[in-house]
Amino acid sequence: MHALDTMLALASKGEVITLKAGEVLFSTGDTGSTMYGLLEGCVRLTWIGESGTQGHEDIPTGHVFGAGALVMRDHQRLGTATATSDCRLIEMNREKFLFAVQEAPMFAIELLASIDERLRDIKLSDN
Repeated sequence: MHALDTMLALASKGEVITLKAGEVLFSTGDTGSTMYGLLEGCVRLTWIGESGTQGHEDIPTGHVFGAGALVMRDHQRLGTATATSDCRLIEMNREKFLFAVQEAPMFAIELLASIDERLRDIKLSDN
């Protein structure tokens, strides 16, 4: 089972958020307590780096973002998430995430692999 399969299974039991292209899910500085799994579509994360330059990352279907909100109390979003196409997302709070890991322990490994892949892509694009 892949992370997307697990997220789809969870989505059948919970709320799915839909966004139209151009809609903002959250903005830099917003307080957040949930992460998101992208079931369909693409979301662009944009941020301002320490040097004042703007950066961005396009999150594809099957990946998660906003995971820092699950581990940091009073987490403030570091970037703005905007749908670049029509999207379906699952919103996961800490309890839903822990449930997913309990029901499908490989989900945690799949999410770590997803985050690692995204970080590598960002690092490579900075060079």
